Amino acid sequence: MEIGDAISHRNGRQRKPLDGNRFRYESMKDSDTIEQLGIANPEADGEVDNLLTLSDSEDRMQSKAYKSVRAELGSVLLLLFLYVLQGIPLGLAGSIPLILQTKNVSYKDQAIFSFVFWPFSLKLLWAPLVDALYFRKFGRRKSWLVPTQYLLGFFMLGLSADVDSLLQGEGGPNIFTLTLVFFLLAFLAATQDIAVDGWALTMLSKENVGYASTCNSVGQTAGYFLGNVLFLALESADFCNKFLRMEPKETGIVTLSDFLFFWGVVFLISTTLVAILKSEKVVSKGHGKDSEETQGVLQTYRLLYNIIKMPAVFTFCLLLLTAKIGFSAADAVTGLKLVEAGVPKAQLALLAVPMVPLQILLPVVISKYTAGPRPLDVFYKAFPLRLIFGLEFALLVWWTPSVKQDGEFPAYYYIVVLLSYAMHQVTLYSMYVAGMAFHAKVSDPLIGGTYMTLLNTVTNLGGNWPATMALWLVEPLTWKECTSPDPAETHAKEGVTCVTWLDGYYVESVICVLVGLAWWVWLGKKLRRLQEHSPAAWKCRVTVHD
Repeated sequence: MEIGDAISHRNGRQRKPLDGNRFRYESMKDSDTIEQLGIANPEADGEVDNLLTLSDSEDRMQSKAYKSVRAELGSVLLLLFLYVLQGIPLGLAGSIPLILQTKNVSYKDQAIFSFVFWPFSLKLLWAPLVDALYFRKFGRRKSWLVPTQYLLGFFMLGLSADVDSLLQGEGGPNIFTLTLVFFLLAFLAATQDIAVDGWALTMLSKENVGYASTCNSVGQTAGYFLGNVLFLALESADFCNKFLRMEPKETGIVTLSDFLFFWGVVFLISTTLVAILKSEKVVSKGHGKDSEETQGVLQTYRLLYNIIKMPAVFTFCLLLLTAKIGFSAADAVTGLKLVEAGVPKAQLALLAVPMVPLQILLPVVISKYTAGPRPLDVFYKAFPLRLIFGLEFALLVWWTPSVKQDGEFPAYYYIVVLLSYAMHQVTLYSMYVAGMAFHAKVSDPLIGGTYMTLLNTVTNLGGNWPATMALWLVEPLTWKECTSPDPAETHAKEGVTCVTWLDGYYVESVICVLVGLAWWVWLGKKLRRLQEHSPAAWKCRVTVHD
């Protein structure tokens, strides 16, 4: 989790269908930051769109697209809305760690809850099932979209009745149940994402299918904002009393239970309308293949295996799985430590708002330097700078308690936090855009969708497991001395006072930077040398049959 998890935890866009006997790429998005228009989520997946095949002249095609967009405005708005719905449970899941931190849960509990963010990084494992199994009469994508969104709605309604007891039990929050429930929500959201991504390819005409990427980026980002930033602001009594109320109250304007209930109802109503009113394009049997026909489940899994066992790809995947160890403490723990130090979670979440323009512009600027034959050079150069900002985050956490005055933080403190995060974003996006550019460069065009999805999935997983590990190790690495007024009751919680001599977060920050530097010196050079491989080293020697 990065500074204010409101700015973090995105998730992955994956697997892609066939057109005839060639895969078409779609976009992947992710685990660690907010995706933006056009290019989107760093630390997660890449927005690599190769969906539009130009057959006529570009001028005529653009003119045709311009006219047809208005005719398909309803479909564009529907896609946008479906992606907004997808972002809601993700935003809510991202807000829970900040809420848990105010309830003094352990960092091991936070590590357990971090598994909630894994489904979007692993959905490649079940995406072939969603692509291949369906009821033709009801609709290929509706066969999964409708039941999945109904389940999301019912889950939210059921959770709204029990979430307060899960968060405020006698023994503290019920971490295992919370993790299970929100993991299922994320799993359903990831499955909905697979269905919507696939439906976008047939819902929109070929002239307008490129708008699916914009709907994806804008919609999921907006949904995440509603479920995270807006919710945390309206749930905070301090924020509401300060900015939205004339008379102060002890609670915010909305509770987590209210928010879940409202969106559960929205899911159920909107899903019913989609099931009744929106139909899919159906290709009847005997009239050729569906233009979006896939290889089938077993063929797709066999294809994935053939790709990953290639020496160049296997080496690249191992490097991707270890590259983010050096950033794990800064990305996963910093935001929680700031909340622990007294920074209001609502204020921290609102720092995501001024970041939006920066996150839109950065990929555009950086892509100019990654468009050449050696995009990983940018990745390599940004790597040590991002490590330095990891240490700077540790200094920021150390400095935070000394700045607090009368229970509040001055404006200049938030300016420093914002600038720190903004500079960190430059390095993060540099690595992200460079990585996605290399994925697009080496992916075999014959099987581009599956190839791209595999590399992006490994990239996501390479960020998730170090983050979980970083949260898990904070407490074992913390040095503290505890005393009890009664020597016979040294294991009792009441009356025990503990003095922390060295916070495990600082130990972890230093260790991560040292590990990161070692990776950069030895493995980073190996990563750069992968750019020197011939194109043949990346081509999968399999035949994709109709």
